[in-house]
Amino acid sequence: MDIIQIVGLGLIATFLALVIKEQKPLFAFMLTVFVGILIFLFLIDEIAKIINMLQGIAEQANMNMMYLQTILKIIGIAYIAEFGAQIAKDAGQAAIASKIELAGKILILVMAIPILTAVIEMVLALLPS
Repeated sequence: MDIIQIVGLGLIATFLALVIKEQKPLFAFMLTVFVGILIFLFLIDEIAKIINMLQGIAEQANMNMMYLQTILKIIGIAYIAEFGAQIAKDAGQAAIASKIELAGKILILVMAIPILTAVIEMVLALLPS
């Protein structure tokens, strides 16, 4: 989907949510969540292209695929946590949004430990004994 269409959909949904919010706030919130998910689904093909391109580059560089998979998982966690936090903020739940962001950061740190360990081991191997 073209960016013009995505922005158009977002602006139409924003206008509808503002109009509906006065009468039915729950429907306005549900519309916002639905449009957010719909925009994400439109981008799935583009995300798949990016992942395939990164896999091709990693194979050409003879990179361990475990590292690429871990990095992609970290990126996924970041985007999902941000999406969830924004939905919570839209619902007026800033405290829950901050907890979602914190959970995302902790999970990213946990996923990054094997990569950090490998980097530290590589640096230690390069240092003279």
